[in-house]
Amino acid sequence: MCAWAGSCRQSWNFRGFARTRATRELRGLSAVWLVASAVALADLRDLPAQPASAGEYQLKAVFLFNFAQFVEWPPQAFPDRQAPLVIGVLGEDPFGAYLDETVRDEKVNNRPLAVQRYRRVEEIKSCHVLFISRSETDRLEQILAGLKGRSILTVGDAEGFAQQGGMIRFVNEKNKIRLRINLDAAKAAKLTISSKLLRPAEIVNPGSE
Repeated sequence: MCAWAGSCRQSWNFRGFARTRATRELRGLSAVWLVASAVALADLRDLPAQPASAGEYQLKAVFLFNFAQFVEWPPQAFPDRQAPLVIGVLGEDPFGAYLDETVRDEKVNNRPLAVQRYRRVEEIKSCHVLFISRSETDRLEQILAGLKGRSILTVGDAEGFAQQGGMIRFVNEKNKIRLRINLDAAKAAKLTISSKLLRPAEIVNPGSE
């Protein structure tokens, strides 16, 4: 097995990977390697032939699933022990059905996963991972202010997302997807991000992105 630090490249069939990976490999030690490799080696050139944006958001859907496994929420983030872990999309949805397919029939810490879509931040009731679409860029400051004090992992790919207080930003660099993480924002929301996810990511502070 190769090291995650960039010495090899992994070519994936992403649709099949998202379904078979979720049931076995991400539950155990291989999950550590997968997340690290995905962060360090995710190469958009390895995606199956399709429109670039479709393939890119297929991969990002898998990342969102992984985030659910490598972030710890405080108990009060869930109304009860059977409540699902909710992955939400705010604004225009770039994932289509692929996000739903990725998490279907999956569980994290014995909780089922659910996908919700929102047009306005006021609609968000119970949510744990929130992808904020580029369509909301002009309102990002107000959105993050509206989520203040709530234990919601905010994820986006707009320019300056982490600088403005978002927690994880997808960055495309040389046909690869990298992560930039605003650790202070995550801590303020009482979220604990695993070192296995932090290690291959770039840690940024507000104003430094």
